[in-house]
Amino acid sequence: MNYKKILTVQDISCVGQCSLTVALPILSVCGFETCVLPCSVLSNHTTGFDEYTFKDLSSEMGLIQRRWVNQNIKFSAVYSGYIGNVQQLENLKNVINTCLEPDATVIIDPAMADNGVLYPGFDSCFVNKVKEMASYADYLLPNVTEACLLTDITYQENYDETFIIQLMNKLASLGCPNIAITGVSFEKSTTGVAIWENGNYNYCKHSRVDKSVPGTGDVFASVFTGAILKCHSIQQAAVIASDFVLECLKETVKYPQHSYGPVFEPILYKLANI
Repeated sequence: MNYKKILTVQDISCVGQCSLTVALPILSVCGFETCVLPCSVLSNHTTGFDEYTFKDLSSEMGLIQRRWVNQNIKFSAVYSGYIGNVQQLENLKNVINTCLEPDATVIIDPAMADNGVLYPGFDSCFVNKVKEMASYADYLLPNVTEACLLTDITYQENYDETFIIQLMNKLASLGCPNIAITGVSFEKSTTGVAIWENGNYNYCKHSRVDKSVPGTGDVFASVFTGAILKCHSIQQAAVIASDFVLECLKETVKYPQHSYGPVFEPILYKLANI
């Protein structure tokens, strides 16, 4: 039996429940050896704090990748989250091309936008590079804003199922067979995940918690990755990940002063047997 070695590529905030500080414990508790390729390091999360330090690790990523190639280090899967610039996306592509086992799984969360706008520091050139990367993915996990940017479809706050299916059709044309669009809501009291699996559409709905914190997308993508690698279907993985995020938000509500991330640690054990 092969003991899977998983690589996650994203930034790391030394303090803050997001990116690598979320992905590493979640994938580990799911039972996988979890390796990391940080693309930048921050003193703390950029939300909920007054200031932060930032160090770009683009050049270091290339050096690390070449050392892995020299030592024939291979990974069973790669999951990417927030990537800071075009060079880092190129570094990710190099890792996918040189450091994965045959039939490895590639999961890309194009974390670059929300609420209709790009995150600071990103532009159309970056979006176009992400479009190219979509063809490398076995699973693509955008939110609605990111899906619109990747398909050149105008973002809408209010939409119907026809709009979401249109997004998924165009996303699939980028070359990714399996898509999960997060944060899809057709009514105020619920939200959910729209699923596209080799041309088939489905929707997983769940109740909405009146609490919003950064990092829930990272929790979803990490749990989704763990579930996929445990051989769950894309729909099962989306439900498992959504349910866990919902539990995290209910846990976070218990701590009114905690504003910079989802409280997931007290319930992490629930992922051990997914």
